[in-house]
Amino acid sequence: MEGAKQGGFLRFVLASGSPRRAQLLRDAGYLYDVMAAPHEEPSGFPPHMIPVKQTEFLSRFKAESVAKLAPGRLILAADTIAALGDRVFGKPFDRSDAERILRTMCGTTHDVITAVTLLDAATGSQKTIHDITRVTMRRISDFRLDDYLASEAWRGKAGAYGIQDHDDPFVEHIDGSFTNVMGLPMEKVQVLLTPYST
Repeated sequence: MEGAKQGGFLRFVLASGSPRRAQLLRDAGYLYDVMAAPHEEPSGFPPHMIPVKQTEFLSRFKAESVAKLAPGRLILAADTIAALGDRVFGKPFDRSDAERILRTMCGTTHDVITAVTLLDAATGSQKTIHDITRVTMRRISDFRLDDYLASEAWRGKAGAYGIQDHDDPFVEHIDGSFTNVMGLPMEKVQVLLTPYST
């Protein structure tokens, strides 16, 4: 496997363009190179595929796509969705989609699911895990919703909100990993990466 060990861990490739995932890893002391998946994510899953399986599939897809461009490297990929029952919400396409998502989820408790894949491109071995956090969202006024939508803070965020935002008006309570809602369950990521420490 290519890559030098620095700071006690093998330098890996983060198969994601998410600034939040990058910040979480950086804050934890990991060293990595960023290489987002070069192919558009597949959609249109079979109706019987439950949300956990969908996000695990997409996590593996991202890791395998990047592995083709980074032979011999260790690849870390992740995918995050919000699920209300069998309804899955990823990143909104535009403002109207963000409004649809938020109006659906406000006043409910939903699951935030993140799947993480660690793939060793040198051997082809891989492991995929997932974490689920229960998030209860408060109801907000049309005025506050319109103000939030105008801010465009919803862009690039699964479920159209960001729990890490200091002025987030939506989240009332969470049950589970905070960083999972940000896009990377660091408690489980650290377990995945431990075998690659010195």
